Amino acid sequence: MSTEEMRERLKNGGRVSAQEALWLWKNASDERLRELAQVVRSRFHEPEACTYMLMRIINYTNVCVAQCDYCAFYTLPGAADGYVLSKQQVFAKIDELIDLGGDLVGFNGGFNPQLTLEYYCDLFHAVRERYQDRIEFYALTIAEFMYLADHGKLDYVRTAQRLKDAGVRWVTGGGSEILTEDFRQRHSKFKYTVAQYFEAQRALVETGLKTSATMVIGFDETIEERIEHLERTRQFQDEVGGLGSFLCWTFKPYFTPLGDALGQIEISTSEYLRHLALSRIYLDNVPRIRTSVLTQNERALEGLLYGADDFDLPIEDEVTQKAGATISLQFDRILGFARSLGYQPVYRSMALKRTAPLPVT
Repeated sequence: MSTEEMRERLKNGGRVSAQEALWLWKNASDERLRELAQVVRSRFHEPEACTYMLMRIINYTNVCVAQCDYCAFYTLPGAADGYVLSKQQVFAKIDELIDLGGDLVGFNGGFNPQLTLEYYCDLFHAVRERYQDRIEFYALTIAEFMYLADHGKLDYVRTAQRLKDAGVRWVTGGGSEILTEDFRQRHSKFKYTVAQYFEAQRALVETGLKTSATMVIGFDETIEERIEHLERTRQFQDEVGGLGSFLCWTFKPYFTPLGDALGQIEISTSEYLRHLALSRIYLDNVPRIRTSVLTQNERALEGLLYGADDFDLPIEDEVTQKAGATISLQFDRILGFARSLGYQPVYRSMALKRTAPLPVT
């Protein structure tokens, strides 16, 4: 086994196995991983091309019963600090994003037993009616979608169709973290199984909704678990399709029970970049690999050298900020870092009918 043989295979459209990915992680230098990642990247993108978005995650509620040990955001039902945002509060956050030049909104909260499917359909219908195609939004993560279906005693297809009828076009792949059953038993046993996760994602695709692949690293997972996650993702894309992008970010451990147990230690940016390269090499059927400015700040742009081609500039994500993430609104400085690496970032508008001015470039 050699990296040169893998390079030739990848150049000819071949792929690596799980065993070879493990070998690469343990034996390949950063330079070799970057080189192989760029070979796969070139199947989809020009060498100097990259895109970005300006977006906001609206955390519409902080009430959740999942009790994941890696979360610093949630509060249990009945707690004094629990909240649910009103429509007017949601609209104000969207208006602020538009004023800054952004056009992508994400909704992320939790498993709130007080919120029914009717609540979500009403909220998303109101957002679509007010903003039409001037913005795009993803409605919930797959994990929230699954809880909503279960809570409403509906199957995934019927739940997806109800959301689609309310104006939803996209449910993001969030809530995956590490897609192995052992990991979920260790850290999020009140969430759903890996098989159920992909069953829900299949229902979304078959209903005609857009979705994506996500992954979080830096817990206590092994490299074997990371590769299993990538293998399951690649297999889903082979069999079902519909994954337009893959976003990986890093666990922020601060103020979380798991972080306390791990000594509040984050994985290094170097490790994140190596994993990003391995993801680009392995996920040869996913066109877009996204690097995380939210958790790596401007150093995330080094991910472009490791096979990524896209990133977002977030203005808010309370879930991650509560665990220690910091956000900068100095967009031009961040974009300048991408340019200093030899890339030409171009704004990727998510809206079908954009009216906001493009962000500073």
